[in-house]
Formats: sequence, C-alpha cells, structure tokens
Amino acid sequence: MAHHHNHRDYHSTKNIKTAFFLNFTFTIIEIIGGFYTNSLAIMSDAVHDLGDSLSLGLSWCFQKKSTKKPSKDYSYGYKRFSLLGAIINSLVLIIGSIFIIKEAIPRIIEPETTDAFGMMWLAILGIIVNGAAVFKLKKGVSINEKVVSLHLLEDVLGWVAVLIASIVMQFWDLPILDPILSLLIAAFVLFNVYKNIKESISIILQGVPRGFSTDEIRSTLLTISEIKEVHDCHLWTMDGEFNVLTVHLIVANHIISWEQSKKIKQKARKLLQDQFHLEHITLEVEFEDEDCGYKDCN
Repeated sequence: MAHHHNHRDYHSTKNIKTAFFLNFTFTIIEIIGGFYTNSLAIMSDAVHDLGDSLSLGLSWCFQKKSTKKPSKDYSYGYKRFSLLGAIINSLVLIIGSIFIIKEAIPRIIEPETTDAFGMMWLAILGIIVNGAAVFKLKKGVSINEKVVSLHLLEDVLGWVAVLIASIVMQFWDLPILDPILSLLIAAFVLFNVYKNIKESISIILQGVPRGFSTDEIRSTLLTISEIKEVHDCHLWTMDGEFNVLTVHLIVANHIISWEQSKKIKQKARKLLQDQFHLEHITLEVEFEDEDCGYKDCN
C-alpha cells in the first residue's frame, strides 16, 4: 500500500512539473504573439497564463513536499501541503476569472478589432500545448492535480473560443464574439472552482470523505460476532486520498485475554481495509462495562 502511494505521488509531482513548464513556455510565446498581433485580448490572456504559471509552480512545490515522510512536527506527514496548493490555485482561478469578466464586459459594449489571422494561429498553438498538458494530467487522482487540470482545461477552452472567434471574424465583422465566449468560459471555470473549494474546505474541517458513511462502517464492524457495539467513530481524510479512521470496539466482558483482543482487531482491520480501502486505522478494544470517557459519536 505504501509503495502504491509513493508511486502515485511521484507521478502526481511529475505531472504537475510537466504542466508548469508547458504553461510557462507558452506564456512567453503568448506575450510575444500578443505584441505581434497587437491583440489586447491575447495580452490579457498572457497575464492570466502568467498567474497560472506561478500557481502551477506553487502546486509543483507543494505536491513535491507532500511526498515527504512523517516527522516530529507533522506526524501524519505532509500530504495536506498538496491541498494547500489546490486552494491557492483555486483562488488564482477566481481572480483570473474575475479579471476576464472585467475585461469582457466593456468589450461587449465597445468591441475592439484585432488581427484575426494571427489570433487563429496562436489559438491553434495554444490548443496543442495546453491540450497536451491536460492529456498528461487527465488521469490524476489528487485534488491538486484536478485543480491544475482545471487551470489547463480553462486555457484550452479559452483558446478554442479564440480560434472560433478568429475564424468567424475573418469572414464577418463580429468582434463581439470574443468577449461573449470569454464570459461563458469564466462562468464554467467559476462553477468548477466552487466544487473544488467546497471539497477542500470539507477536508480541512475534517469532514467525512465523499463516498464514505460512518453508519456503514458501524454496520460492517457489527457483523463481527465478538463486537457488541461501536462508538467514538471518527473518519476523515488527509488530502482526499489518504483516509484515516479511529474507532472504539465494545466487546463482551468475558473476552479478557490480550490474544483474543488482538484477533478481534485483526478481523476488524482486515474487514475495513478490504471493504473501504482505508489507509490508516486505529482501533481500541473496550469491555461492555468500561467507561472510556467518550460519548457515542454518530
């Protein structure tokens, strides 16, 4: 299990690193192309992509740090550093989307003419470069990778919009198409950012991971005949993948030997790992008449 996570974390870091260099390289090309085509829209997108590059760099650093082993200061490890990167990226996306909206509204009122032919070729290049990065990250499982993938998907959709608008504007005088498409893309991005931030906040507040139920865990543990009751059940996740469970198992008073308690815990641990794939499980065995000082946790 540990080897599997290390292998996955390595690929997460490598994927984000690749996305960072692709995005940063294209940002430089975009700035040059913006001057060449005299397009304020492309220059604005270059500023947005520069912000993306900075946040991708942060994601790369945080994702790399998240693979470090537990220490005295961080006993559960550094996995939530990856989550921190996801939150910062989400905030950058929000700021970038607000910037797009702010720029798009005046252009709907007073459309601006740009070099449509030059925009078309920059859009094709943008789709290829950012599309390659999205393809690289599409199988990512961490929240950080999902948010980074959203950054790049936003850029791909943006360049598709620019491509469509540039082709149409070469045949018809409709410069208003670009700001309208930009507003639609910004709305799509903000909707997805909302979902990612909601999940990130739930993790920070130690909410029960999505797809899990403490009631179901209780019911599963009670299928073990020696377990009479389950309480003080707490389930949370470190980063959306590494899930942690602590639970007290109540057994009959006649079970008094250490060997018997050990076997009950082994049964419970195997059952939980097989059915729920939990990464870190802490079990405490108590007797029926024992007062552990905790009230029942629903």
